Amino acid sequence: MGMTTDGLSHWQAETSGARLLEVTIGELLDQRAEQLSTKEAVVYSCYPEFGGALDIRWTYREYRERADQVARGLMALGLNKGDHIAIWAVNLPEWLLIYMAAAKAGLVLVTVNPVLRAQEVEYVLKQGDVSALFFMARVRDHDCLATIRSMVTPGTKNGEVSSERLPMLRYVSLVGAPPTDLLEQEGWRPTLFKEMAAGGTQVSEEALRERQASVKPLDPAMIQYTSGTTGFPKGAILCHRGIVNIGMVFSEQWGSRQEDHGCTAMPFFHVGGCILAVIASIYAGSTLHPLVAFDPLKTLQIISTERCTTFGGVPTMLLAILQHPDFSKYDLSSLRTVVSGGSPVPIYLMEQVKERMGADVAIVFGQTESHAAITLTLKDDSFELKSSTVGVPFPHTEVKIINPATGETVPCNERGELCCRGFLVMLGYYEMPEKTAEAIDSEGWLHTGDLATMNARGYVNIVGRLKDMVIRGGENIFPREVEDFLIRHPKVADVQVLGVPDKFFVEELLAVVIPQEGAELTEEELRAFCKGQISHQKIPRYFQFVKAFPMTASGKIQKFALRENAIKELGLEQIKTA
Repeated sequence: MGMTTDGLSHWQAETSGARLLEVTIGELLDQRAEQLSTKEAVVYSCYPEFGGALDIRWTYREYRERADQVARGLMALGLNKGDHIAIWAVNLPEWLLIYMAAAKAGLVLVTVNPVLRAQEVEYVLKQGDVSALFFMARVRDHDCLATIRSMVTPGTKNGEVSSERLPMLRYVSLVGAPPTDLLEQEGWRPTLFKEMAAGGTQVSEEALRERQASVKPLDPAMIQYTSGTTGFPKGAILCHRGIVNIGMVFSEQWGSRQEDHGCTAMPFFHVGGCILAVIASIYAGSTLHPLVAFDPLKTLQIISTERCTTFGGVPTMLLAILQHPDFSKYDLSSLRTVVSGGSPVPIYLMEQVKERMGADVAIVFGQTESHAAITLTLKDDSFELKSSTVGVPFPHTEVKIINPATGETVPCNERGELCCRGFLVMLGYYEMPEKTAEAIDSEGWLHTGDLATMNARGYVNIVGRLKDMVIRGGENIFPREVEDFLIRHPKVADVQVLGVPDKFFVEELLAVVIPQEGAELTEEELRAFCKGQISHQKIPRYFQFVKAFPMTASGKIQKFALRENAIKELGLEQIKTA
């Protein structure tokens, strides 16, 4: 149906095009394995440093067969439908198999950010009622094996555990390469992934078929924890129907093709990786080329070698690729589309992608609580339209912009909080009914906390977060506007604008700037650049210059950390607590 005709920012759910799918994740994989049995589904390449362990080319048939074997292995552990299992790892092939296997066995997959440390992991495993954990022995400089050993009491068999701190946990298994001396040690150890999978021979194929048949589209499939910038992280419960259909509408609206080769740098623990990359690829029947972890040079190598047609990554990843000194050595002519989101995509960055990578740009917007996505630019949109909006809502999705104070829908082109309703809304936060009620109202609207506008055609523009909006002397200032201006300075590589305490105005603007490599940039230059171009109240009171921003593993900038650091460095603690 599209927009209403009364001039309000309310997009009524369109039902034209593809119908919603009433299938589970496991059924979707099975369908593609039947239809495209010999087509490459997952390819890992350009990793000679792993000695062939990551030279992988699975067809859709092999993908399903391996997932089925792992599903039977999970069932052999005594895991019942509805039990929670967790994975704490980077984008290894085992991640994909556990994902598909859990879906087939009716288990709920709890995804753990691989950079989390002991206290954070313990919180997720405990709050998420995790029964079995699959993890890497080491992630970068963190000894994950030692962390888990410190939390559990070994059982009588390898892999079996008990824990006072984690009362539900009873099994642990390693994914990826084990430490060289682990197998030589006497006594208890976690099982290896291949050992767990081999145990599936105890479970018949018929038993797996019966278990998978009991799984329904509205059953929980995954719990993903929000970043937790304030308070404790919340576990968003995502269901099969929401995951499959976001993959479907995203793939359809983006224009994915079976012949596509999609390179993704998005981490699988994040909805951008496990839904917009993995599920959308399966729906389209295309080939997925994951990076184990983001690396700009490895990305260039994979796109060039595998002739990838699409690439997905957050803006900071695109910046790192474009700024890599070897960028010009790689042939990226196969790229048709680059999709980005997860944080605001500066117009300047989109222009650079178009000019230097030769690819069209698609912008996606959403959040974990919406199964990853709410809006997407259309493939036929002009570049000007894509550079100024995040597109229109997906089919079967209702969106409105409301006044946060009154709850009333605002007129077109006025700012307010973006709310959405439909199949894409999460089931709720795990074991947090009060937080769920705060996020999803009695009419089923998910309140995103994002400030946005909507024009008369339904195109949405994100102007900031409710919590990020700076109120300077009673005037609302939206950091995104200032960031979009400052990024155009030729010596600025990236910039974040935020509010810090002020005695007179209550809040003042701070710009944290990453200069272009090798460039000398001063506060005076930036002030001169702003003067006469933006209004005086939008010119930051403070400027800080840094080499990098504090980031989450999914590539999002931690503005709260920038603010805390700035308050200390600027000596504003007393104002903060006044």
